[in-house]
Amino acid sequence: MKKINLLGAGGSIGSQTVQVCRMLGIGIHSAAVKSGYKNLAELAREFSIKRLCVYDEEFAESLKKELGGFGAEILTGEKGLCELAADRSADITVNSVVGIAGLSPTVAALENGLDVALANKETLVAGGELVMGLAREKGRKIIPIDSEHSAIFQCLMALRGEQEGQLKGLILTASGGPFFGRSFDELERVTPEEALCHPNWQMGRKITVDSATMMNKGLELMEACHLFGLPPERVEIVIHRQSVVHSAVVLADNAVIAQLGLPDMKIPIQFALTYPERMPSLSGELSLTDYGSLTFEKPDVDTFVCLKAAAEAARTGGTAGAVVNGADERAVELFLSGKIGFNDIGRGVMGALENVPHQKDVTLDSVKAADRAAREYVDRFKNNDRQ
Repeated sequence: MKKINLLGAGGSIGSQTVQVCRMLGIGIHSAAVKSGYKNLAELAREFSIKRLCVYDEEFAESLKKELGGFGAEILTGEKGLCELAADRSADITVNSVVGIAGLSPTVAALENGLDVALANKETLVAGGELVMGLAREKGRKIIPIDSEHSAIFQCLMALRGEQEGQLKGLILTASGGPFFGRSFDELERVTPEEALCHPNWQMGRKITVDSATMMNKGLELMEACHLFGLPPERVEIVIHRQSVVHSAVVLADNAVIAQLGLPDMKIPIQFALTYPERMPSLSGELSLTDYGSLTFEKPDVDTFVCLKAAAEAARTGGTAGAVVNGADERAVELFLSGKIGFNDIGRGVMGALENVPHQKDVTLDSVKAADRAAREYVDRFKNNDRQ
């Protein structure tokens, strides 16, 4: 059976990955969390994990005490995260780290000859050209875990052979989040509590707010372009409130092939771990008659400014993706702490895209520089009169 390196073990995707591993008997060779040392200690004992990383160094001593005489190696920070990601005692690295911190470990895993099961959007949004080039150079696979990209990946796997080269376009579905149908003015007074109430999915705080602003779908647009080698104008975003059609591919003859299922992340997580095999899963069976009808509508890019900014960044290329991602990460932090309003997230992201210089060459250094500059812009935006 496979063994995995699990980065982001304490988050929503990480926790569900543990459930899949538990069911299928998949081993966890190493595991990393940001700060949740108690959960990491429990996981280490259950799966006999001897290599651990707590990203926030201040919790390392607490983890050591929590483990008692268990005797695991404890690493910290970006260096520790990258070391675990690149550990070839495992068969694949699962990267579910939140934010730009996930980029370096993806690069480390690929450079050391490991495939990556990817749930970290920022890896491709900020460093897509670098990461995909490295994957090709090393002959490694990036298997997407996001439900939309997994759906496209699954459709393409079903088309292995002659039709695989006849891809015309992609359809990315979006739930529309909790504020679908509202106007820009109506969103001015949205609270963090309201933004964190997603109608279909149980997710972490950052991605839930991104869904509410539709930035999440903009990030997924950029991801899809890198993963599947298509320009942004060949990727259509469609609001699908029921979250049953997870995404679709359009072929040269205009045939559309989609992947459907309940709004449940366990199928894409499991497929990434068992690929190319399929096995019984913890996810329930889909009954279309229980839903009765499925609806599809166009997104409102004038209200959801983040989606417009992300699409522009996808067309621009270079480090533009790192700029909008860094601006969004910082703006969401400020919104959740009550320091800016909901619509200020979109204003900050669009402002950063328009004012922070972009670089054509995508390297780790240029991505990190663009990320810093975007965050600094949003901080200045917060402290000045917002426009």
